[in-house]
Amino acid sequence: MALRYLLDTNICIYIRRERPLQVRERLARQRPGSVGLSLITWGELLCGAARSQHTALAREKLDAIVAMIPLLPLPLEAAQHYGDIRAALAGAGTPIGANELWIAAHARAADLTVVTNNTREFERVDGLKLENWAQ
Repeated sequence: MALRYLLDTNICIYIRRERPLQVRERLARQRPGSVGLSLITWGELLCGAARSQHTALAREKLDAIVAMIPLLPLPLEAAQHYGDIRAALAGAGTPIGANELWIAAHARAADLTVVTNNTREFERVDGLKLENWAQ
């Protein structure tokens, strides 16, 4: 099956917490190999686990997620998308967060749909496909 979706950090947190339930249900309906996780998202999740009061448990839950959802390398083309997106958003006076920018660049470079509950920020990026599984 072809890769189709790139999960944002907030969606992974919902999967880890098993709420809202519809996120986990939507993930379960996807074909194997159609959902991936950016290394940028993985870094954000690891930071959250390191800052947790229950670091070992948090890391265990994250490891369970990557056992289901493969980590994707950042394609070289993402750098060009990063530069284009950042320049366009800066020129429009509508920047987005640094990690969101890299996730958007990764998704555009690989022609993937970003799954996020943060559509308000990501929708500023031209040509980026979005879905919100939390609604």
